[in-house]
Order: sequence, then C-alpha cells, then structure tokens
Amino acid sequence: MDPRASLAGVAFGLGAYGIWGFFPLFFRQLGHVGPVDVLCNRALWGCVFVSLILSARHHWPATLAAARRPGTVLRLGVAALLVGSNWLAFLWAVDQRQVVASSLGYFLTPLVNVLLGMLVLKERLNGKEWASVGLAVAAVGSEFLTLGSLPWISLFIGGSFGLYGLVRKQVAVNAISGLWLETLTMLPLIGLYALWQQAQGHSVFTGFDGLTQGLLAASGVLTALPLMLFAAAAQRLNLATVGMLMYINPTLQFLTAILIFDEPLQPARLLTFGLIWAGLILYSWSGWEKYRASQA
Repeated sequence: MDPRASLAGVAFGLGAYGIWGFFPLFFRQLGHVGPVDVLCNRALWGCVFVSLILSARHHWPATLAAARRPGTVLRLGVAALLVGSNWLAFLWAVDQRQVVASSLGYFLTPLVNVLLGMLVLKERLNGKEWASVGLAVAAVGSEFLTLGSLPWISLFIGGSFGLYGLVRKQVAVNAISGLWLETLTMLPLIGLYALWQQAQGHSVFTGFDGLTQGLLAASGVLTALPLMLFAAAAQRLNLATVGMLMYINPTLQFLTAILIFDEPLQPARLLTFGLIWAGLILYSWSGWEKYRASQA
C-alpha cells in the first residue's frame, strides 16, 4: 500500500473520529434547545447539506437510481429509524449530563456487532470473540450492581448503532447517498412533529437567536462531514486499522465527560470500563489475526 495514501487515510480517520468524539462539546452548546428539536434540525440541515454535496460531485444519477429500488428504500427507512433513535438517545444523554453512559454505549458497539454477527448472520465466533462478548456481559452486570438498574441508555445507544450498522451493511449504497436517503425518509415524521408543535405554539425550526440558528444548521454539516472523512479513510486503509481508530470516538467522549463536564465517575464504574476495554482488546486482537490471515 502507498505510504502516502496510508498517511492520508489515517488523517481522514482521525478527522472523522475526532469530530464524532467532540460531539458532546458541540451539542452542549445547544442545551437550551430540546433534544427532539435538535434532532429535527440536524436531519433537515443534514439533508440540505448532503444535497449540495451530491450536486457538487454530480452523484445524483446513482443516488436517484438507488431511490427507485423499493428494497433499498425500505432498508434505508429502517436504518433511518435506527440511526435517528440513536441520535436522539445521544442528544438526551448530553442534555441529561450522562455522557459517561453515552461513551460506554459506543464502547459497547463493536461487541454488539460481534453478538449480532453470531445471532443474525450466523457467523462463528472464535475463542477471543466469545471471551470479548463474555466480558461485555460482565460489564453490563457490573453496571447493574453499581447503578442498581440496567444501564438502559448505554445499552440503547450501543444496540441501536449496532443494529444500524447491521442493516446498513446489507444495502449497497455509498455513505453520502445513503445518508441523503436516510435523512430524506426522516423528513415526513419530522414534518408531522413540527406541525404538531406549531399547533401548540412552539416552532421547531424558527424563532431562535442567530447563534443558535447557526449552530443548528452546523449540526447538519457535522452530521455529513465525518461520514465523508470516514469514507475517504476506509478507501485508503485496511479494515484492521479503521477498526482500531474507532475507539477514538468513545474515548474522547469519556474524557470530555470526566475532565470538562465534571460528570461523576464512581470507583465501582471503573470496573465496568475495565471489563469493556479488556473485551475490546480481545476483539481487536482477533480482528488483527483475521486480517493477517487474509493477507497470507
């Protein structure tokens, strides 16, 4: 592989996961706007921004061809519901100062993917992958003992994003075209919600001060930009390297929660994260071995 291409791929990957990792800092600036309103604006402005990107790249023919395939639209509609609910859960976590729980959810996602691969795709797990799943289950149990209840927000974030990845994996549409179709399918629901809120005397898309309106529009740009960077990274790097970079996002979220937002971290919760990190090490080790074997 060309070293310059690899270096560029790492830079694109760092950009993508860095933006995702600092999402809590950005969306905390919109703490005065309800999470559902932020979600609506994020989807609307994301659709607008991606439309501009598709126009600039002259990708409309391929995108519209995908839109004419009913099976593709149906799957992307399901993907839209999953990723939309994931966005809403994340926004709620930021609003409720539960970014530590959010980061745990995203740390869980790769291990959820292993479990879904076994249950849905009938993939066979090796010893390290079984151990990583076992450590994830132990981490959830530890969180239950620490909190006195199941970590629902972490499980929902990890589960919804894992399911989104599973559905999206089965649709042969590139990331940008897929995002346009996903946000487009969200618009009818968003429109109904906005009309209902308008009848209650509340405007979802207007009536904000200039800075807030700008941040809401920027949320759409920040929805698409890391996906574009990720796609560029994936084209230049092997899957093992991309897989290792994915931990940057929840790590930055975790550090932001502890060091900037001053969220409490009970000592017992360190066991939860220790188990998750151990599981991720085994998962990454297994993935690296599979990659090396495929290159032999």
